[in-house]
Amino acid sequence: MPQKNPSQPEKLAGTITSVMYRNEENGYSILKISLDDSASNPYRFARKSAEAVVRGTCVAAWEGEAIEAEGEWVDDPVHGRQFKAVAINCIAPTSVEGIRRYLASGVVRGIGTVFDNRIVDHFGADTIDVLDNHSGRLREVPKLGRKKIAQIKESWQEQRSTRELMIFMQAHGIGANRAAAIQKAYGSQAVAVIKSDPYRLCRDIHGIGFLTADAIALKSGIAKDSPLRARAALFYILKSEAEDGGHCWTSVPELLLLAQDKIGVAVESLAAALKEEVEAGRMILDKGEEGVERVWLKDLYFAELAVAKKLGRMLAAPRSFPAIDCDKAIFWWQKKTAFTLAPMQHLAVRNALRAKVFVITGGPGVGKTTIIRALTDIYGARKGAGKITVSLAAPTGRAARRMSEATGVQAQTLHRLLKYNPQTGDFTYCADNPLEGDVFIFDECSMIDIRLMRDLALALPDTATLVMVGDTDQLPSVGAGSVLGDLIKSKAVGVAQLSAIFRQDATGLIVRNAHNVNRGEGLELSDDPDADFHFIARDNPQDVVRLALDFMVNRIPRKFAMEALQDVQVLTPMRKNLLGADELNAAIQKVLNPSGAEIVRGSTRFRAGDRVMQLRNNYDKDVYNGDIGFIKSVNADDRTLVVLFDGRPVEYKSGDIDELALAYATTIHKAQGSEYPAAIVIIHNQHYMLLQRNLLYTAITRGKRLVMVIGSRWAVKKAIETNTVLLRRTALAERLAGMKTAIA
Repeated sequence: MPQKNPSQPEKLAGTITSVMYRNEENGYSILKISLDDSASNPYRFARKSAEAVVRGTCVAAWEGEAIEAEGEWVDDPVHGRQFKAVAINCIAPTSVEGIRRYLASGVVRGIGTVFDNRIVDHFGADTIDVLDNHSGRLREVPKLGRKKIAQIKESWQEQRSTRELMIFMQAHGIGANRAAAIQKAYGSQAVAVIKSDPYRLCRDIHGIGFLTADAIALKSGIAKDSPLRARAALFYILKSEAEDGGHCWTSVPELLLLAQDKIGVAVESLAAALKEEVEAGRMILDKGEEGVERVWLKDLYFAELAVAKKLGRMLAAPRSFPAIDCDKAIFWWQKKTAFTLAPMQHLAVRNALRAKVFVITGGPGVGKTTIIRALTDIYGARKGAGKITVSLAAPTGRAARRMSEATGVQAQTLHRLLKYNPQTGDFTYCADNPLEGDVFIFDECSMIDIRLMRDLALALPDTATLVMVGDTDQLPSVGAGSVLGDLIKSKAVGVAQLSAIFRQDATGLIVRNAHNVNRGEGLELSDDPDADFHFIARDNPQDVVRLALDFMVNRIPRKFAMEALQDVQVLTPMRKNLLGADELNAAIQKVLNPSGAEIVRGSTRFRAGDRVMQLRNNYDKDVYNGDIGFIKSVNADDRTLVVLFDGRPVEYKSGDIDELALAYATTIHKAQGSEYPAAIVIIHNQHYMLLQRNLLYTAITRGKRLVMVIGSRWAVKKAIETNTVLLRRTALAERLAGMKTAIA
């Protein structure tokens, strides 16, 4: 047996006979290979078997591929002798048997066992060269039609470009799943597109940030003071520092200084780059109040402008139906329902019936849902020729279901109301094809960002009546803008601000504590074990996790006849750290769903039965940011899974799974617009950076029958006392005020 040189890595070569394991995220693979009879495999002859197990990272791995690996032999206590590779190079096979196995592995769509046998039988060892360079010769193969040849040629080119992209991206530390998203975005020219402008990655690909794109750019030879780099940095800062913070604009001096800190380029060069971005139409400059020079991303600027102009047209246009006798209608509704509206509710319904655009706002228990029901019944009472069509919608599926249950009228999500068209990539209902209907009532409007408001407003007929309902004291929308607050601030539309609490039950502590928190007051607690609100003080984070698990899995289901998976939701301010959503999800999953077929993505394991959340809008799948579903099935072999959203199956391929997260626990922000039978709220010192009054207020108002707050007294006190909510930089209120002046 040859002597091993400790200063040189060992080498081996062979053909993959089986892919025993592969993690598509990082490329880690365990491969069974048949060793070559060659001098490069000096250890082959010292082994009883001509096979070996190789483990390490490689770009892609298919049965039949030849590999060359460098590393060392190790003795695994469980799996025996293996080759631990520090480098694996997969190359197209050269032997006839290797080629046959390679094509049969599924690397090329359209080539099954019958077809690959015909092709290999005809071309033998030249098959790969034919597919690479002389694909027209496929016509020589008997019984291979033109349609099948075209499919094989397309698929072969696709897998070549995919492999080229994966090699390129892995060299820059980007995993196979991100490469799949890049391939989908840029097609067969992906590598060429990235090399020409690496910064497109952070603009176009979800999950790739500026720092990653910048590292690729600098490694590719783009100079640190390149205008391309400066422009990309400005876009990144405007999007990440401004838009991701909810702002629609930032000041020019602030943008330039932030970019200078980020990439170390002189302000003068950045100012020139900003001018280029404005000239290219990607950014907009204007002057706001007090002469502040503002810079906007183009679409946010025009989104605000479109909303203001559209609402102005709606306010100026006549209604699509004759005026309603408000007092008579309210009297009819109260008699019909045997319910007497309180004076504030009566006034809100009356004013809403008179207005073209109207806002109803207030906290929990103040009667917003009652007003929605009254308006829906009154408008829907007209029949025959004078019939008024009413449409109800909300940002989330859960909120839409609550509207349906409260009114008896079918409600839907805002996105489904607009009806996405996958063929055009746009909403079906828009300015050129407006919605049909007379009255549109939208709930949970604090969640609506400026882009969604633009799409909604443009899709409404000018003659429509719009009623927007929401709570401005909740957390603001995830996306940019402050739509509901700006509408109220503008004084351009009618507003009913409700404050008196009407909803009460035996204890009513959820509602009372929500209002206590909103007023900056302490929590009201009760010794009654049947109360709907409880606070358990724990300072030790491990104790908090243990209690949250116990209450979710055991105590709440047992005492309140709830199902842990369906009815109990854990809420926390952030994703990371021991008391963040990621760690809590892993801990809960170990108890509620500990085993089964799984797909591993990073540190997350997805299994059949898991509760999951969609993290961003996917119009092709008709699922949206915040939608909750349950995994129906997992196919670990082809790395796909099926999720049920309200009973509707949606398939996720490997490249789509990044859009999902476990949802046994979720952030309070992600829970906005949803309501759960029971909410377990984690508030602790670990969250001190995020502790705000509106955060705790939003969390408490997510629970319908039970709220359990677990955490430190200091954190609860800190959240209640901290009300320095950062005002979002928007201009919708001033635009609407200008529209009101123009209309007047």
